[in-house]
Amino acid sequence: MLEIRNLTKKYGQKVAINDISLKISRGAFFGLLGPNGAGKSTTIHCITGISQPTSGSIFVDGVDVVKDYKLARTKVGLSPQEFNVDIFGTPRQLINYMGGYYGIPRADRVERMEELINRFDLQAHADVRFQKLSGGLKRRAMLARALIHTPDLLILDEPTAGVDVEQRHDLWNYLQEMNQNGKTIILTSHYLEEIQHLCNDIAIIDNGKIVAEGTKEEFMRDGKSVEETYLEITRKKKVK
Repeated sequence: MLEIRNLTKKYGQKVAINDISLKISRGAFFGLLGPNGAGKSTTIHCITGISQPTSGSIFVDGVDVVKDYKLARTKVGLSPQEFNVDIFGTPRQLINYMGGYYGIPRADRVERMEELINRFDLQAHADVRFQKLSGGLKRRAMLARALIHTPDLLILDEPTAGVDVEQRHDLWNYLQEMNQNGKTIILTSHYLEEIQHLCNDIAIIDNGKIVAEGTKEEFMRDGKSVEETYLEITRKKKVK
């Protein structure tokens, strides 16, 4: 579903991503880990077209994200860490606007929007201003907005940040159900128990390079948790 080949991204003299390559299979639930400033968001920005790669290639479902940007973008849904929405808009308005952005005909857009509002239990909040919603409801609205165009690949950047425990588990259930139904998901999170609970495959990026990659089982060898393995790897890199 996603192939990154020798991706490098520079901002002036600063190298944010340093020649990384990565393959994510269709239907995977993939965890992308790393410290703050490691390059996770830059990688996501390059996949989604927010940033242009300095060199290298990215393919989503075989489509080059630079050469065929419009088609590639329809295949990706992004729920970013920051709430990059009109806070005075309602979930219904925000989802509808995004559907219009992707050129979905009005009748289809309304039908799909109502499906998502019901799916994420937003019925009672669909016409409430975004700024007045709880953290969990805001995250649900962001997910619904990301899914309006039925993307093949869903990218979630810290989707449960600021969400209480009960709502976090509700969101986990939504995500697992989508993945079981065939959705390919990339998840970044600083909650390592979340990665361990949801993801089947994991990669760690640090200082712009992939420093570890494997299955969840490989990260949990010898009775370790994903968090313990993550700390071992990132601390070793700091010592070096």
